[in-house]
Amino acid sequence: MHGRPRKPPKAADAASIAKAERLRSLQADFLRSHQNQIYTKEALETSSKLLQINPEAYTAWNYRKIAVGRLLESETDHDKIKSILDEELRVVENALWQNPKSYGAWHHRKWVISKGFSSLDHEFKLLNEFLKKDTRNFHGWNYRRFLAALKNATYEEELEYMTDKINKSISNYSAWHNRRHVFSLSWVQKTTRFFIVIKSNLLKQEAEGHLSKEQTLAGEFELVDGAIFTDPDDQSAWFYHLWLLDETTQSDIPGLTASWPPPGSNLTLTADAELGVYVSSPYKCFFPKQGDFPLLLHFNQPVEMISNSVVTVKCMALKNEDLVWRPLSTSNMEKAKSWITYLSFLDEFLNNKNVYTVEVFLRHPLGVMCSETHYSSPAQFEFTLNFQSIDITGIKGESRIQMVNWEDDQFHKVGSIDELFTPFGFPFDQIRGGTSIPITSNWQLNSLENEITCYHSLSSSCKIGKLTLARLLMAHDVMVNGIHSKNQMTHSEEVLELLDELQQSDTPHTKHYRDQHSLVLLDQVTSNRDTLTKHCWHHKSLAHSNLEQNVCLRLNKLSISQIGFFERLSWIQMLDLSHNQLQNIEGLEVLQLLTCLNLSHNKLKSFTALDPLRLLKLLRVLDISNNEIGAHSIDTTRYLCCSPLSNGRGCEMNMEELANDRLDVVHSWELLLMFKDLSLIQLDMAGNPSYDEKCKVLLEKIIPSLKWLNGVSVN
Repeated sequence: MHGRPRKPPKAADAASIAKAERLRSLQADFLRSHQNQIYTKEALETSSKLLQINPEAYTAWNYRKIAVGRLLESETDHDKIKSILDEELRVVENALWQNPKSYGAWHHRKWVISKGFSSLDHEFKLLNEFLKKDTRNFHGWNYRRFLAALKNATYEEELEYMTDKINKSISNYSAWHNRRHVFSLSWVQKTTRFFIVIKSNLLKQEAEGHLSKEQTLAGEFELVDGAIFTDPDDQSAWFYHLWLLDETTQSDIPGLTASWPPPGSNLTLTADAELGVYVSSPYKCFFPKQGDFPLLLHFNQPVEMISNSVVTVKCMALKNEDLVWRPLSTSNMEKAKSWITYLSFLDEFLNNKNVYTVEVFLRHPLGVMCSETHYSSPAQFEFTLNFQSIDITGIKGESRIQMVNWEDDQFHKVGSIDELFTPFGFPFDQIRGGTSIPITSNWQLNSLENEITCYHSLSSSCKIGKLTLARLLMAHDVMVNGIHSKNQMTHSEEVLELLDELQQSDTPHTKHYRDQHSLVLLDQVTSNRDTLTKHCWHHKSLAHSNLEQNVCLRLNKLSISQIGFFERLSWIQMLDLSHNQLQNIEGLEVLQLLTCLNLSHNKLKSFTALDPLRLLKLLRVLDISNNEIGAHSIDTTRYLCCSPLSNGRGCEMNMEELANDRLDVVHSWELLLMFKDLSLIQLDMAGNPSYDEKCKVLLEKIIPSLKWLNGVSVN
């Protein structure tokens, strides 16, 4: 355990045998008393002896709680109550000297202290002795936070204690970690349960006349920089520095960063109660059901509880102002950065050739919560819908659908992003999105600039220093864009170079550096019109296809292993991510207009890695050929139900019918759950170990809309 080799067991000596026999005897006596609800002085003494030998006997601690509780019920004298509780503290102390990391012992001591009859000063002194013996005993530090809350200790007192510990040893990780809690946590005691609930509220003391967040973080950077330059190889201070960087760069409140449709956009569309909604400009997009027209909101951090009380959508043509919002996430968590709802339109407005404004307003609710704070800044934007009378019967028909070819010779370059969007009132800055609230101040930028100057000198000789410099440069670019509304990554080339060097010099962590490299590259590509234009291509043969959009964002052959920043690309309908190193595609679910997707020649290992695709209702063309699906063990960790076919995703298919057709659904349930709700017309799966003739037959059965499978027409 913890890198220490297991020692071979030694032959039991006479003392060990005697100790084991005594332990068994005490345990038998104790269990007899517990089962018969005997709480005499002799029974308590037996449990005390048992716990002194084995402090991990959790049942014995619970037994003593029951026994002490009964004694206290019949006692009113203060001194006698204190005597009973002092005896419990003595039993716990003896157990802790036997095992200072006994969960049961520390929990029992908290229970006793919470009664309010014991000296907190004595507890602090005793705790100091335990922390001298082991400065990184996390039970002890947790207990200190508990005592500080009961005592209402000032954060200055706690900071002084931890500073003393750090000055004695900068390697004291627990002291650095506890320092985080003092700055970022306020204490709330639940008097009915006698335990402490930690409620995050960064630097709450600022409102009470203490140092501001700016002053506090500046002092902390000075402290941790001194520790790092004293011993650059010690990790304790580096972890604290990473936390400081997060606190400096993160916004205190959630903010709206992007939306679809974008603010100020003008969409020309036709809606039919039966056929669906067709958007004809600024690009072509068909939503097969009336009521499937999406409205997306993207936030700068995960939020929850988005509802009509939080977001108001107003438009004369709307049928359903009582909207249902859901998080765009493959997990069951009701928290996500992106949220979606669907609009439907009143029949009388569908073909009247009028223009209607859709207003979206985010209020000041207590309901919208992120992991730390309430959403407290409002945001408002609007876009227009220009209804036209067009016969969309032929558009919905399948006569013009053709197979998509992803070969290079099928594409030619796009002149500019403005060529696609400006004629329709869609400037690039709108489709990219932007924060609705300022998330950055000058003190944050100044702090980052000071740290960058400091760590430039350390990066040449220290791997973690080089990584920290890369993080600082990335954060600096985010800050500059936040203050000056610039869409450029000034330091991206330097960051990419640093990450390349780290991949070469620190091979055990290559995957982490490769993922970070991918995110920086995608941030760079999507941050401004010039870099994005280089990756936008026209597909020659799709100009007259019912797949609507013939502009493809080609991010192929870039060695991408992680995707991000796709909330900036909500308008994308055709995407090529082939010939990369992707093992998952988390984040693709925000591309709700995506129709064609190429994921071939990546490192996808199972169908569960494709989960985000289940949320893409418009997806029609999918290429996952030449991956590693089936070559590795199937990831079943997310399935908590007994039968994978009855898990949270649901399965509405007729399993008996599939079984009667001699289809191997038992061993293909992952494939079944992945594709059963997709309306694909073209699928390529060749080159995956899991693909065989049985898989082919099952796919043709469960995807009735399928026209081409691996380039061959499906009967």
